Amino acid sequence: MNLFDVYPINDVTIVKAKGSYVWDDKGEQYLDLYGGHAVISIGHTHPHWVKRIEEQLEKIAFYSNSIKIPLQQELATKLGKVSGKEDYQLFLCNSGAEANENALKMASFHNGRKKIIAFSKSFHGRTSLAVAATDNKNYIAPVNETDNVIFLPLNDEQALEECFKKNGKQISSVIIEGIQGVGGINVADVSFLKKIRTLCDEYGAVYIADSVQCFPLPLYKFFSHDFAGVNADIYTMAKGMGNGFPVAGIIIAPHIKPKHFQLGTTFGGNHLACAAALAVLEVLEEEKLMGNATLVGKYLRDELEAIPELKNVRGRGLMIGFDVPEDLKDLKKNLLWNQKIFTGEAKPNVIRLLPSLALKKRDAEQFIDSIKEEIALLQETAS
Repeated sequence: MNLFDVYPINDVTIVKAKGSYVWDDKGEQYLDLYGGHAVISIGHTHPHWVKRIEEQLEKIAFYSNSIKIPLQQELATKLGKVSGKEDYQLFLCNSGAEANENALKMASFHNGRKKIIAFSKSFHGRTSLAVAATDNKNYIAPVNETDNVIFLPLNDEQALEECFKKNGKQISSVIIEGIQGVGGINVADVSFLKKIRTLCDEYGAVYIADSVQCFPLPLYKFFSHDFAGVNADIYTMAKGMGNGFPVAGIIIAPHIKPKHFQLGTTFGGNHLACAAALAVLEVLEEEKLMGNATLVGKYLRDELEAIPELKNVRGRGLMIGFDVPEDLKDLKKNLLWNQKIFTGEAKPNVIRLLPSLALKKRDAEQFIDSIKEEIALLQETAS
């Protein structure tokens, strides 16, 4: 049997990882500034994370949600304290797509409506509703097509107001990434997020804050939406929540009431997943990684902005994107093969950085030196 060929694959086999580094089967070391699609939040194979999972594995790895799992309440309590959302309610699942799927469904249960507002260049996942709210026709199968999703330009307050005036009481929810990941590190304006909150309150819609790629946000604010000074009704999280162990969740405002059987999951909130997620939150606090990411992220953005060939450096914390001109289109590839540095991309010309929040300044300095070297080589070759 062959693997179903759905991914373009780099010819690298990673066999070991630690901190911000990975090693291939030939012993070659790589600096990881992509974190496996924004997943590695506290560093590869962090010893506390490994120990937490190993200790839990010795006790019990899994049982279904038909019994009490005290680790779930421990995680909910810790997450509420760290995020400042202690009066919210936690539902645990397995992936970002599943989190967004359940958030959209919960909103519809709550107000009995069908229409969803999403935004240009959005990415919310690959399950039925989540992919329907994703702005990429290549991902949407005919069975996923629906006229219940309305796409609007990001940060266009007038378009948002007009859509609510026209559709008003039909709108179930607005789903928005505080920082678009796959779309190219596009930051939602503070005033735009405030406008969403105001209009959702006015028309009885649910504000869904997709924080899957930027959870936890590498800054002093826990969610990227917190910069607007407003609370969403539902926050979705995954990716960095388990530092590589599959775990996701949604936290739901207290005015949205649960009913039995509306949501459900087999593997969500299992013992190992909770242990992994708790380890992440514990390390974030104990090692002050959000503060580290703020400082190192500022250094990176300042240095990137000083490189004249790179345009529109943007992001928050260590979630950074910048535009690459056509004559430097091989920059990402050359960083990987010549400098042994993993980065991400967004088509057609954006390089994305999504490293661990534990990234050290010396590693950031290495990246800046490497990118300058590769730009000079590309320019020399072109001339």
